[in-house]
Formats: sequence, C-alpha cells, structure tokens
Amino acid sequence: MIVVRDVFQLRFGMAREAIALWQEGIEFIRSVPGVKDVRLLTDFAGNYYTLVLESSHESVSGLEEEMRATSQDPRWREWYARFVPLVESGRRELLNVVGSTSPPPAIAKDRSRAAVSLS
Repeated sequence: MIVVRDVFQLRFGMAREAIALWQEGIEFIRSVPGVKDVRLLTDFAGNYYTLVLESSHESVSGLEEEMRATSQDPRWREWYARFVPLVESGRRELLNVVGSTSPPPAIAKDRSRAAVSLS
C-alpha cells in the first residue's frame, strides 16, 4: 500500500477558490478504480496557502495506471486547466505504508481538525 501526497503551494489569496474546485475534482478521483482513500488537507502551520491531496493506492504500478487513465479523460483535463492558474508550485510525495494502516485515535483526532471534510 502506498500513500501519495500531492502538495500544492497556492497563489496568494487563492485557497478558497482552490478548495471549492477540489470539491469537484475529488469526486472524479473517487470514481477512478483502484483509488482507496482520498482527502484534502490545508495548512495549519508552516507555509501559507498549502493544499495537500492525499490518496492511497495498492501499488506504484496501480497508481501509474490510474494516472494514465485519469490524464486521458477530457473531464479531468478541463478541470485541471481551471486548477493550474491557482497554483504557484507543487510536488508529489510517494510514501510506503509500514505496519498498521490506521493511526492511533489521538493522532487521527488531531488530523481530522486539519483535514477538509469532503464526504
């Protein structure tokens, strides 16, 4: 199992617009077969205007297949074209899940305060 974090540094003042746009985009991502869990997080401390899309996947090869399918979908391309102008920079982190797949309750509670609920 891997966790992917797409970390976006937004342009100044674009957080609300980006979050609203991701509420659309996240529904598309959830419809992609193989994506296990998706959530959107915003900065609590550190660099201002940081937005993180976190998702879980079975493997790196599975992620590659999902990304290939997504990037070829015209709906995703149209959505992405609207998101790009809001972003200053970004990076992708791929993390291997080791041990338990769920954090202890105290950590999960703290994380939920910083996560934007899109359910």
